[in-house]
Amino acid sequence: MFLQLSNISKQYVQNNVETTVLSSINVVIEEGEFVSILGPSGCGKSTLLSMVAGLLKPTSGEILLKGSSIKKPGKDRGMVFQQAALFPWMTVEENVLFAIRDMKNKEERYNRAQHYLKMVQLGSSLTQYPHELSGGMQQRVSIARALAMDPAVLLMDEPFGALDEQTRLRLQQELETIWLQTKKTVLFVTHSIHESLKLSDRILVMGTRPGTILADMKIDTPRPRTRTNIQITKLEAEISAILEKEIDKVVKEELRQ
Repeated sequence: MFLQLSNISKQYVQNNVETTVLSSINVVIEEGEFVSILGPSGCGKSTLLSMVAGLLKPTSGEILLKGSSIKKPGKDRGMVFQQAALFPWMTVEENVLFAIRDMKNKEERYNRAQHYLKMVQLGSSLTQYPHELSGGMQQRVSIARALAMDPAVLLMDEPFGALDEQTRLRLQQELETIWLQTKKTVLFVTHSIHESLKLSDRILVMGTRPGTILADMKIDTPRPRTRTNIQITKLEAEISAILEKEIDKVVKEELRQ
């Protein structure tokens, strides 16, 4: 097993009140899989991703990557956030080089940075600064920076959520192309059913209060995928029904309170 989440739960205590964010999460992800985590706001998607990244610790349970327990952040996990989080005083190339500054061979380091920047179609923007780039271009730099670290797992927390629809669709296509080239293991958080169906091998559909996995769906439809594909349409309807049922449950609980 490549990445294993066993009996993961997460609780927070505030003003002596305990809130369970995640409960009994059990998932096994194989090497090379593209897995999306899909669910409503507040279901714990980002919390779960942060625990895989080592930024948060589970209250109970264990996360194993290649047999080793995750206790803290590490170079075997690359993270791409919703906001690009680039160093504004560094150029595009310098931002990527900073992530691999521990590489001893300077020439190899520069070649790697340029390789991944070309992969995200920024090979001609090496000397530009973040403020000179569009939001979509900044996210491409973030993806190149994460890939340059050669992580075992690429963690993506709604990386296209803040972008306009046109840019989002273009970056979805680019990410799919990159994944087909690299076959990196990807754990991808999204609110979009269509985005998850377009990109994923598997979709983990989450419910909330507390966050649990309601469905683990394998997507066998050949790539590239379109919304008009009969299998995709059927899966979209199935996922929508699961989420609508979950939303109805939450609304009824709120009305009872």
